[in-house]
Amino acid sequence: MSAIHLISPSGETTTLQAHDGDSVMLTATHAGLDGIVGECGGSAMCATCHVYVDEAWADKLSAPLANELEMLECTASERRATSRLSCQIKMNAALDGIVVRLPETQQ
Repeated sequence: MSAIHLISPSGETTTLQAHDGDSVMLTATHAGLDGIVGECGGSAMCATCHVYVDEAWADKLSAPLANELEMLECTASERRATSRLSCQIKMNAALDGIVVRLPETQQ
């Protein structure tokens, strides 16, 4: 299990435990966390699981694939340099403690 620290737009931090191989989106939606919708169920087709990865963690992620980059053009909140789709962040021991910030809105 690996920890994910999710910071809401108001600054409140929620820490969740994720199974290796599960995505940040799956972990958050199963926990009922407000702020991540995940309409497409994790297939990188909707951009409703957009997050801002903390800069200290951004380089630890694999590069986004073309479909993720395309969906990041459709985010409801501002796209930033560390924007990612949380459905594409698969948890593992190297990401234990990752910090992600939730945008103001997903829709």
